[in-house]
Amino acid sequence: MEFTWQGVKVYYEQYGDSGENLLLLHGWGGKCESWLPVIRDFQGAMKLTVVDFPGHGRSGEPNEPWSVTEYTQMTLALLDHLGIEKTHIMAHSFGGRVSILLSSTHPERVGKMVLTGAAGIRPKPTAKKSMKSRVYGALKAGADNALTRKLFGDTVDQWRHDLGTMFGSEDYKKLSAGMRATFNRVILQDLEPCLPDIKASTLLFWGKEDTATPLWMGELMEKKIPDAGLIAYDGVGHFAYLDKYAEFHAVSRRFLLG
Repeated sequence: MEFTWQGVKVYYEQYGDSGENLLLLHGWGGKCESWLPVIRDFQGAMKLTVVDFPGHGRSGEPNEPWSVTEYTQMTLALLDHLGIEKTHIMAHSFGGRVSILLSSTHPERVGKMVLTGAAGIRPKPTAKKSMKSRVYGALKAGADNALTRKLFGDTVDQWRHDLGTMFGSEDYKKLSAGMRATFNRVILQDLEPCLPDIKASTLLFWGKEDTATPLWMGELMEKKIPDAGLIAYDGVGHFAYLDKYAEFHAVSRRFLLG
């Protein structure tokens, strides 16, 4: 199924016809199928809505660079389109960014939340990362300025693209040119100030070996979200909800359904 928001085609699926609503929000690079085990096990007890975020899966790319704010506005528009006034949310990684902003700015639309490996907190800079950023900044400034634009024209855009490929993360390197600006806007948006405004009871499910969203981020969320509890597992990384799916299913089902 599809709906259109600000000229962007958004693909979504729905399952189940009874119980309370549950919105499933995937991580960066994911899609509806990222939730297949959850869809299988929850559709008999809840009404599920699963979405491919724009730039992912079968949804179109944004027409201009988006931040978490635009993704959140799109998600609210989808809920309005479907006539869903209030929903529980289950989110992984990037989906956690949208969940944090949505639940803190529109608490009346959110019941409970299950966040696993949720992003949204700016990582602590390391000496290596700071040096890499300074080198990238210096090379970018040298490649893209008024003089180089005048002398080399559109070739400068290719230089910028090549620098991004050289210095960017693996997620960044996989993106189309159009989505790279969106990715940059997303990761620069610090959502830590939103955490105290979340009214929803929140279950945090983490892997202790997560390197994308390290455990300290989950611990900080537990501390700053007024009603939150954290469960963390040894030997598990960023996809803890899949690697420990039996445990994830058990605790999230009890949390959401009692």
